[in-house]
Amino acid sequence: MWGQPPSAIPPGEARAVTRVQMTLEDSQSESIRPAPISDPATDESQESAVGPDLTEDLALGLLKSRALSADDVEQISKNAGVLKSRKVRLALAAHPRTPRRIALRLIRELYTFELRQFALTPAAAADLKRTAEELLVARLASVSLGERISLARRSSAMVAAALLLDKEVPVWQTALENPRLTEMAISKALQRPNATPAFVEAVCHHRKWSMRPEIRMALLRNDKTPFARALEFARRLPPPLLRDILHASRLPEKTKAYLRKDLESRGGAGRASR
Repeated sequence: MWGQPPSAIPPGEARAVTRVQMTLEDSQSESIRPAPISDPATDESQESAVGPDLTEDLALGLLKSRALSADDVEQISKNAGVLKSRKVRLALAAHPRTPRRIALRLIRELYTFELRQFALTPAAAADLKRTAEELLVARLASVSLGERISLARRSSAMVAAALLLDKEVPVWQTALENPRLTEMAISKALQRPNATPAFVEAVCHHRKWSMRPEIRMALLRNDKTPFARALEFARRLPPPLLRDILHASRLPEKTKAYLRKDLESRGGAGRASR
């Protein structure tokens, strides 16, 4: 034993050292191995974003997220406490994950200016905004003059178009300046038999709308268009188009006869100049 080299280790002890080294290596590899990533969709321990202590501010914050789950949206819709808030009801109706049956119920319960706000919300579904517009138009008869003027100033094209035929001058005058109003809406209003002479004349002299060809053609079909403006608009249209318009126009017969005669004289003058 005294003749054995100092570095030599008995076989039994060598096997023990080897086992210790292997254990140490395994423990080190476990310490550097990345922990498994839990999947939120399957982690049963994950709690819903909507808790029992939900407040108005928390609900509004949650509803700003388009990633909010349909289950959480449903839970908010069942919370009687937060549904007392008009802001929460409006945000809930506009959220893309809100079930249609719930959104429709909430829309029907909105106040007049809430309907306007909903109809102008970019994130709301197009069919739901259409429903809000139709409800708003149906309520116009019971809305005060001041509210109709406010709606005429800032509302969707559909609502502004309906207000063009309002019996009060300040309402349709304001609607004519609505930035969402379209040529088609004005043309349709001019075709309605209840379009007032004052409205027709206002469109004839409007700095913007009287310059649009589609609206000029609509004015040439309206029986309330003043003679001087009808003559001016007629002279700016191609003869074949003017003939088609006059054929179905509701202008007085004397006015149409004069416009046809003027058209023929212009045609003759044109042939003579050639």
